[in-house]
Amino acid sequence: MTNRLIAYCGLDCEACEARKATLTNDDGLRKEVSRKWCEMNNTDQITPETINCIGCRADGIKFAYCDSMCPIRKCAAGKGYETCADCPDKGGCEMLVPFLGNEEAKNNLGL
Repeated sequence: MTNRLIAYCGLDCEACEARKATLTNDDGLRKEVSRKWCEMNNTDQITPETINCIGCRADGIKFAYCDSMCPIRKCAAGKGYETCADCPDKGGCEMLVPFLGNEEAKNNLGL
């Protein structure tokens, strides 16, 4: 897999609103992403100022969670995999369960 905008989990970073807001420096979109992600994660800690990301595997700035907290990124990068598609255990990985409902991510991982 050579597309650096496919995240370790199979999601397409090119479609991510946080990436779009970063590339276009769109503070209105950052506010919207912040609101959505806070609601989705039941927190108020994701502020518009933290919405800066070029992509999980792309060179450049990353959202704090994606950069240093994401267990999938830590696992795959730690094992030297380009994405979870390279992992022989991807079909039974509990960390990937939340992404199995996303057809594009499943296809990107070969599941």
